[in-house]
Amino acid sequence: MNDATYNARIISDISQIGQTAWNGLQPGPASKDYNPFTDYRFLHALEQSGCAQPETGWAPCHIIIESDDETPLAAAPLYMKSHSQGEYVFDHGWAEALHNIGEDYYPKLQCAIPFTPANGPRLLGHDADARRALISAMAQLCKAQGASGVHATFLSEADRADFTTAGFLARQDRQFHFINRGYDSFEDFLAALASRKRKNLRKERLKAQDDITIKRLRGGDLRPEHWDAFYQFYLNTSQRKWGRPYLNRTFFELINATFADQILLVLAYDGDTPIAGALNFIGGDALYGRHWGAAVHKPFLHFELCYYQAIDAALELGLSRVEAGAQGEHKLARGYEPVVTHSAHYLSHPGLRDAVKNYLARERRAVNFEASVLAKHTPFKAD
Repeated sequence: MNDATYNARIISDISQIGQTAWNGLQPGPASKDYNPFTDYRFLHALEQSGCAQPETGWAPCHIIIESDDETPLAAAPLYMKSHSQGEYVFDHGWAEALHNIGEDYYPKLQCAIPFTPANGPRLLGHDADARRALISAMAQLCKAQGASGVHATFLSEADRADFTTAGFLARQDRQFHFINRGYDSFEDFLAALASRKRKNLRKERLKAQDDITIKRLRGGDLRPEHWDAFYQFYLNTSQRKWGRPYLNRTFFELINATFADQILLVLAYDGDTPIAGALNFIGGDALYGRHWGAAVHKPFLHFELCYYQAIDAALELGLSRVEAGAQGEHKLARGYEPVVTHSAHYLSHPGLRDAVKNYLARERRAVNFEASVLAKHTPFKAD
């Protein structure tokens, strides 16, 4: 594909471009705009571990936009999907609609970070025209491969605008994020809460922390035994929620070897025995909560490890927000506020496209209304 003086190349393994070239298209860890999930090391670990491969329904087909002298100008993480699992933006009804008229919804193209409902860039590169050329290349690849469409999820604001300008259908959902409104410490955050909410939160923390020790581990402090324990916690939660885990032990081994400085692992101990853990990734201006699990049930321990420890750590690191993942209206009472998230969708079938377009217009209104209502029920003091 040629777009002006650009050329597009499809790669089935991110190592075909390499860490220097891929990461050179985006801000590094020292930047406020750094996103850990588009970092080569994270994506490479997903592929090398076998988690994101054709066998799991996530076949890499990343797009690279190059100049005539083969200099990489832009790139996008892209996967050919044979199912709709591990995406957190649900399109099962769309698949069923095509199936009911005797047509195939799979394969489809997914511009996303596998198994990761975290907002961030999907069009990487410092050249705006080259980034937009990625969208054109996706649509052409979709047609060439006979895919039903292209889906770009958990988009940054800039990417959302580029996809919708290119004619993709806009979709919205909502998550709950902690927003640092100038707090220097957890006590500052507590002081911003209404009195009753503040007392409830303190009680939850006291009950959760009773008779246990909590450790926050990062970088060189992370050891194989920590990952062995956390992986068992992760398996417990994954099997309970989805029936099977998306990530394997090798993935955690690889990120520990290459990515440990961007990891914050919170473990709870009963004596010397780890009983629960929460995994976070550190961005340039955000802490991203990803996975949690426990070997025992202890009241409020989930809230402590996943939400309160994340807030405390983010404030210590000087970060502006905590993104605590998908779902969970229970986060509202813990100081996390409703935030609208964005995705963009290109559908090849004109009938399905028209039906989805009408549906999404209604869905966007509902999401915005719900977010506005939820925002009135945060635990903060009234202005």
